Amino acid sequence: MFRRIIFTASLFAAMIAVGESKVSAGDPYAMTQVWAHNFSMDRPWHGAYYHQMWGQPLALVVPPTAHMRQTLSWGVSQNAMYPIHHQFGRSANSPGAGRSGNFHATPPWPSHTDQFGVYYVRSPW
Repeated sequence: MFRRIIFTASLFAAMIAVGESKVSAGDPYAMTQVWAHNFSMDRPWHGAYYHQMWGQPLALVVPPTAHMRQTLSWGVSQNAMYPIHHQFGRSANSPGAGRSGNFHATPPWPSHTDQFGVYYVRSPW
């Protein structure tokens, strides 16, 4: 009988310890980190355009506390705010290392800030 009580108590304590390490659905900041991690695992940090001077997309490193970016468009208002999902790790690599064949050049008359080839990425600190 004593062994059952000890086993049940230790199992209950282990369940509590595991339950505390998981992200709670009521914590919006922790859920945001989970969503950003899942998004960045499947999608590249850069878009379809390359920076004119570098011939590849350029990462504009922002502080790790920055979570939103604003894009501007000319003409009919298409200004929007999007979350910054990607965060560089210690071993970040470049997207093309001088190859501009996979990316589009900035149009002669750009109509959106995404067409300049500069993309926000959070720093690793």
